[in-house]
Amino acid sequence: MNRCMTLRIRQFRDGDEAALLALFRNTIRNVNRRDYSAEQVRAWAPDDIDPQHWQRRIRGIDPFVCESDGRIVGYADVQDNGYIDHFFVHHETQGQGVGKTLFAAITQKAGELGIAELTSEVSITARPFFEHMGFDVVRSQVVTMNDVELTNFRMRKAL
Repeated sequence: MNRCMTLRIRQFRDGDEAALLALFRNTIRNVNRRDYSAEQVRAWAPDDIDPQHWQRRIRGIDPFVCESDGRIVGYADVQDNGYIDHFFVHHETQGQGVGKTLFAAITQKAGELGIAELTSEVSITARPFFEHMGFDVVRSQVVTMNDVELTNFRMRKAL
């Protein structure tokens, strides 16, 4: 993708689930592998994610979707309590404003909801981006996914 992308934010729509699953897997497998072992990447983004479970999960978090020329290049959510559950940018569009555009949408929604603080559990890979967006590390933690331990960071940002 070129560096002059036109980005458009929209709300999740039924039918986006497969594209978001592919983006989720591809981001973890191509970007997060810099900071996590092959075993950890497989546990986090396995081949055998149940499509119905994924569909329920994505519909439940109701994310913002970022598109460029009709192609989904990222997605992120913010829950009513200020928790950011998913925040993923396509591996081919990293560093091109997708994350900042998604973060602006999250911040606007948080303001509309009267949320005073954003929180998230952030990967080693995403930590520098979240710090750049004004988040602080609350603590380092070890989580277990599919019987494999991974380190991530509980982070927060006051609004």
